[in-house]
Amino acid sequence: MKTITTLTALLAACTLPVGADALNNTEFSYGGYIKLDAIASQYSDGDLSSGNIGRDFYIPALVPVEGVEESTAFDMHARQSRFKLGTKTSLDNGKAITTRIEMDFMATPNGDERISNSYSPRIRIASLQYDNWLFGQSWSTFQDVAVLPETLDFIGATDGTIFVRQAMIRYTNGGFAIAIENPETTITPFGGGGRIIADDNAVPDFVARYTYKGGWGHISLAGLLRQLSYEDTASNIDDSITAVGLSLSAKINIGRDDLKLMINSGSGLGRYLGLNTANGAVLDANGELEAIDATGGLVAYRHWWSEQWRSSLSYSFFNADNDTALTGANATKMTNSLRINALYSPTPALTFGVEYAKATRELESGTDGDMDRLQFSAKYSF
Repeated sequence: MKTITTLTALLAACTLPVGADALNNTEFSYGGYIKLDAIASQYSDGDLSSGNIGRDFYIPALVPVEGVEESTAFDMHARQSRFKLGTKTSLDNGKAITTRIEMDFMATPNGDERISNSYSPRIRIASLQYDNWLFGQSWSTFQDVAVLPETLDFIGATDGTIFVRQAMIRYTNGGFAIAIENPETTITPFGGGGRIIADDNAVPDFVARYTYKGGWGHISLAGLLRQLSYEDTASNIDDSITAVGLSLSAKINIGRDDLKLMINSGSGLGRYLGLNTANGAVLDANGELEAIDATGGLVAYRHWWSEQWRSSLSYSFFNADNDTALTGANATKMTNSLRINALYSPTPALTFGVEYAKATRELESGTDGDMDRLQFSAKYSF
């Protein structure tokens, strides 16, 4: 992020008669990027309707498996463009308060491609840090952001990735981090059907992580403990169960190249893994919750061909252990994706790239479908 000039800070101070003295010890910073994505997709078994978010970026659970004719689609958007603001205020005790607000335009439901292509901004991160403490919305402590591969797709190796941003209170000391984070339960109805999203939790999600770093890279282990709860007075359902998960990840530097690895497994991982490809639990005939076991992982290698050219090859997978007597045969059993790209940066801030991805999704019934996607992107960071 770039620091705003002293002149700008002085102009800001003129508009803040109350508490303006704080600006004397505060640095302001900004950053972000503009990004254009052009995406051509081919689906072997069905299609995604106009406006479906799965056409903007890869979501494993949205690969069509309808068993009808193949289809193609072309989309262009600049919705991933991002802006962030930050402050750092030095205190008399030698410590500092830092804040960060970050927004983009992805995943917002209100927008159209008919005339103005307008989309509402959304909060990605809104956090403050003091000493070893973080308060606000940020990346989940259960996620190792540093292991996300460099892809043109919004996420990339989505199938086996832990990917969550949410409100939290986190304490970090060296390589250790512990946090309480916002809970949410996703449930499959008995026999299958539309996802139930329940906000009936009585306790937060608990996360602990340890990361060991060296000149060679880093390795990190995280654990998740949470409650899955659902109440429905109309159906006389009121049940809670405990869910657990583990995530092991590493980044290994090989000269300028790097190898990224992640493996995740647990009972009731649900929304934490693969963008909620499987729910955290399923209801049985008695209205009781049963956790769904799931495993996922990724491997990615990035190679620098020169100072300006680089490529990443990544593979990601997801597997769910569904009890089909409860979930039905239409629950997603597995997904995987393979992608390769070539990126060119004539200057560090400007990048052009092309990326090919092949993805597969299979249901418990054996019905499956494939997606082939070619993406071009242009990105300028500031």
